[in-house]
Amino acid sequence: MVDITHKVMTLRTATAQAEVKAGKKETIAAIRDQLVPKGNVLEMARAAGLFAVKNTSLVIPDCHPLPIEYTAVDYEIGEMSVRIVFTVKTVYKTGVEVEAMHGASVVALTMYDMLKPIDKQIEIGHIKLLEKKGGKSSFSGLPSRPLRAVVVVCSDTISAGEKADNAGKIIIGKLGEFGVEVPVYDIVPDEMDVIRKKAEQYTKDYDLLIFTGGTGLSSRDVTPEALLPVIERRIPGVEEAIRNYGQQRMPYAMLSRSVAGMAGDCLVLALPGSSKGAAESVDAVFPHILHLFKVTGGQRHDEEGSVSS
Repeated sequence: MVDITHKVMTLRTATAQAEVKAGKKETIAAIRDQLVPKGNVLEMARAAGLFAVKNTSLVIPDCHPLPIEYTAVDYEIGEMSVRIVFTVKTVYKTGVEVEAMHGASVVALTMYDMLKPIDKQIEIGHIKLLEKKGGKSSFSGLPSRPLRAVVVVCSDTISAGEKADNAGKIIIGKLGEFGVEVPVYDIVPDEMDVIRKKAEQYTKDYDLLIFTGGTGLSSRDVTPEALLPVIERRIPGVEEAIRNYGQQRMPYAMLSRSVAGMAGDCLVLALPGSSKGAAESVDAVFPHILHLFKVTGGQRHDEEGSVSS
């Protein structure tokens, strides 16, 4: 199955349809008046659909088992057909569109089985997804204008050329997936004054400033202390999201001192320096965090001095 361990849990909703076409009007009348010999067609089919949606992962090989937290089956009875509308909801890491389509299909098949003794011309068709919500596309929060970011690696060994940087490059790659430009990539030692000066410099001209490294508990880990005087407004929810996401995957993440806040119109993040910690921190809050630039309505001056919004 596809790896979804990096995804965050959100409310996922999907609605699908199927249509059962009758060969004669008397079939529809029998459904309405509950005169079908096998029983109440609509209710029996509804129950079959509920069983089906909860067992989708047992039928479709690549579907993940997930908690089904709501289902609804609605019928639209026409002159010669019954349209089935099947809705599924869950709070999970992956969507439920296949579950909704599977449920609608089994409802239609159950109706076919119950109606075939009285109508040999029953047809099933128009099985399709009508709507889905709750995935990355629903919460991307991408602003209308391009965003420009700076990634700063805080490490004595990397700045001295004794070790190669991985975390910063991982962050740059992930930002590129969301259309965030990274014109500046900087490496500095774990020195409070240097980190603070870099923050003061870059927050003036860029939308997003990400520091990686120096968020641990050793005496050399000073990135949070260096940035806090520069940050004007902390964003505790972002910090909590990063730690919670990391701790779900590795208990030691609770020791990280990631920081998030605004310095003017610039979003400042201090993330762990390990490759895995940096990658997971970005996965925890992107692209959703970019919605912030819509909420704040911040503006930036481009190189020509005109205002971008």
